[in-house]
Amino acid sequence: MTDATVPPAVARPGLFEGDARTRKRNAAERRFRLYGMIAVGAGLFFLVTLLFAIVSNGIGAFQQTSFTLRVEMREDVLDKPGNRNIEDIKAVKTFAYKPLLRAAILREIEGNGIDTPLSGAKIVGFSSDLDKLLSDGAAAKLRNQVLANPELIGRTVEVTVLASSRVDGYLKGRVTRESIARDKNLDAEHLDLVDVLRGAGVVGKGINTAFITGTDASDARPEQAGMGVSILGSFFMMLVVLLLALPIGVAASIYLEEFAPQNRFTDLIEVNISNLAAVPSIVFGILGLAVFIQFMHLPQSAPLVGGLVLTLMTLPTIIISTRASLKSVPPSIRDAALGVGASKMQAVFHHVLPLAMPGILTGTIIGLAQALGETAPLLLIGMVGYIASNYPDGVGAGFLDPNSAMPAQIYEWAKRADPAFYERAWGGIIVLLVFLAAMNILAIILRRRFERRW
Repeated sequence: MTDATVPPAVARPGLFEGDARTRKRNAAERRFRLYGMIAVGAGLFFLVTLLFAIVSNGIGAFQQTSFTLRVEMREDVLDKPGNRNIEDIKAVKTFAYKPLLRAAILREIEGNGIDTPLSGAKIVGFSSDLDKLLSDGAAAKLRNQVLANPELIGRTVEVTVLASSRVDGYLKGRVTRESIARDKNLDAEHLDLVDVLRGAGVVGKGINTAFITGTDASDARPEQAGMGVSILGSFFMMLVVLLLALPIGVAASIYLEEFAPQNRFTDLIEVNISNLAAVPSIVFGILGLAVFIQFMHLPQSAPLVGGLVLTLMTLPTIIISTRASLKSVPPSIRDAALGVGASKMQAVFHHVLPLAMPGILTGTIIGLAQALGETAPLLLIGMVGYIASNYPDGVGAGFLDPNSAMPAQIYEWAKRADPAFYERAWGGIIVLLVFLAAMNILAIILRRRFERRW
């Protein structure tokens, strides 16, 4: 026997049974996963909410209300000499076409047996309550049709003209009978007439292709405003950015990453490139205003100037992404090329650069997409506030003539008073998002296409 006391046996957890510390660690991991899922869910919720707000507010811009009228092209009004001389027809001003449209509406009122106090409106003179139903540009459109085909004079022709922005808003639900109580443009009698003419097939909504292909319009004609010219302005700007930023950015990246010595000067350049990537875009706009417009006297509001400003803004992004792509190529590729007798330049251009191409293309396209959505630099060089009402005459005019851009056009519409312009601003955002999504999808496709594994 011995006086030593045998300690009692301690129960240890089994292989599949965790102790208190393990259970605590697993609970913390589950909480972390829950927090991550909540964060992802919140992000998706706000993203869906944003997309829903954009689509619901902007989808109306892709539809437009119009009147289908049978207009009598009276010869005694449009061509008094009767000789179909184009110069005599051009001498007839736009306001002479308004009574013809007014008379066409009155014929529809009488033909459908509509009882309205507006049916007693005069069909002569310069103004009438019936004119408020049609766009201010309806008479100009009718005049352009006659000038394009003088043989229409003397005949009764079916034409389609745009409704006013208030009528268009009423059919889209943007304008209500309660809201027009404070509106000087329309009243309840106009809306009653629109309802009856809609049932008769005279008034209706259709696809608004002019929103994509058309030009901007003045404050008095929001129903005619379109994105076409601003889309073309953005195209010319992106062309300038692509032709300048890509070769300059890639060349600078190759030199800094592969050939430049490591000293204080190159360190200073790298620090400044990183700092320029974080500079607010409006600073580049001030630089463009001072250098390209005030010093070099380049035309204001021109896509060339906008492209130069956006090139300066995009270069740091392209240089940083290109250097990261070059750095990701394993050093063994360079060593193997040098080992078989290739020069430094041959190793870079024949081996390193092709392997880094997916990242370079991705960074370039993302930089272009960032530049496409910028508004602040364009504000300072005059592209915001310019009404792009005409297409450029050629390629040279596309670069040098005043124009607008998609983000500048959206900004301009958003600050105008008529709610129809606000709807078009949302529609412009949809168009811009489609372009941005297409560019990002292209970046993914190119990356997958040129990606190589080693």
